[in-house]
Amino acid sequence: MALFSAKNITKTFGAGANSLAVLRDVCLSVEPGEMTAIIGASGSGKTTLLQILGTLDQPSGGDLFFHNEPLLKKSPKELAGFRNASVGFIFQFHHLLPDFTALENVMMPALIGGRSKKEVVEQARKLLNQVELGHRLHHKVGNLSGGEQQRAALARALFMNPELLLADEPTGNLDSRAGDLVFELLHDLCRDRQLSTIMVTHNIKLAERMDHCLTLKDGMLSRTE
Repeated sequence: MALFSAKNITKTFGAGANSLAVLRDVCLSVEPGEMTAIIGASGSGKTTLLQILGTLDQPSGGDLFFHNEPLLKKSPKELAGFRNASVGFIFQFHHLLPDFTALENVMMPALIGGRSKKEVVEQARKLLNQVELGHRLHHKVGNLSGGEQQRAALARALFMNPELLLADEPTGNLDSRAGDLVFELLHDLCRDRQLSTIMVTHNIKLAERMDHCLTLKDGMLSRTE
């Protein structure tokens, strides 16, 4: 049974003669531990799709299911709880909090969820060691390189032990060496944790290393030839 699935997702902007259909009856599903890449031209709607899959945006039609339970009938508060507990997000631009250290950023989802700093600090330290940032725990975001910032963002995304990871161009803002390191860490950690992953990327070589590669074109999703 699929861990997560999208059924007939549509997204239209505007109305009438000025309407623009960005997504047309998009369907996909991911099994526990599967890694799926979504590729497509710039402006094809990949980020819009990922935001809908993560319940950060509402579709014009269709539904999402997590453990076979419909998500889009939930209240905003319930969806926020779902995202915090079950979904990890990585964005092209890391969205770390600049006034906090790497360690504090990684702990933030748990602190927002009401856990104490004392309770979670060791787990955050361990994750930062796993992404090779053990020597940068107490450095603020501005003192980290782009690759280090993205690795801290990866650790933050994994901190709540999500079942689903959504990654939007996680290597797109990095040079090839830093991007390869981020992808290797993401790939290995997701395999170790049996974490279902959906990654939007323009990097075909990275996409081909995933279990499945899908192409978004003209608002429709299909298997990559």
